Amino acid sequence: MSTGMQAPAFFIGWDVGGWNCDKNGESRDAIVILDAGLAIVGTPWRGNLRKSINASTTSRAWVEALFALCGAAPPPITARVTLAIDTPLGFSQAFVALVTGRTYAESLESSATNPYLFRQTERCLFEQGIRPLSAVKDMIGSQATKGMHALAKFAPQVQRCGVWSDGAALTAIEAYPAPCKLSDMMAGLLQPYADWRQANHRDKVDALTCALIAYCFQVQPETLAQPDGSVPVSEGWIWLPQDVLPRASHDGERLAP
Repeated sequence: MSTGMQAPAFFIGWDVGGWNCDKNGESRDAIVILDAGLAIVGTPWRGNLRKSINASTTSRAWVEALFALCGAAPPPITARVTLAIDTPLGFSQAFVALVTGRTYAESLESSATNPYLFRQTERCLFEQGIRPLSAVKDMIGSQATKGMHALAKFAPQVQRCGVWSDGAALTAIEAYPAPCKLSDMMAGLLQPYADWRQANHRDKVDALTCALIAYCFQVQPETLAQPDGSVPVSEGWIWLPQDVLPRASHDGERLAP
């Protein structure tokens, strides 16, 4: 399967655990790496990335650490790496204004429309019948700050809304595996891994879905829902298959990670 890229391409999915998830048997960091042909590179890994994040001083060093954890040789220096991360990678503008400038929103009604609790990308999902978790009110603040910390350290440049980069080989985006079960397109991409998915922990399966979102972002961008100009760049964007949204709205699905 060709990616249309001259440089070698790899797609990494990161299902994010909390800062001290080595003490959590249910939810930990998981990494799955795919090559340009969508073959799994090395052995998908599950554990705590905190030490690797702390020890790596450059984005290249961190990518090499991820490959090493999966028992794989480091990618070529010319390789393009796209990392899809399953955690909120920003806070809402209203929340940031509240905590940094004590500027308050004028009207607060339902939880789903509360601008302190949810970013615009998440409020859009509520309108489609999908219920994402909140980095503010739900128990994912540890995961969210871990993902944002990794962005700040290894991919600090904002290319456009929902897309971060190290300015060289690494691109990072936010993914959300749970609603992908509604996507016929994603079901097709996941089908070759059916046996593998049955044999592996949910964290690794979610990381695989993230890696496939990274692939779609680079190779089949028209299959993913895109942010419009009204979405604040500082808040980011959740990249999901286009065919998730009309199905979620029609079926009345309610999904959380």
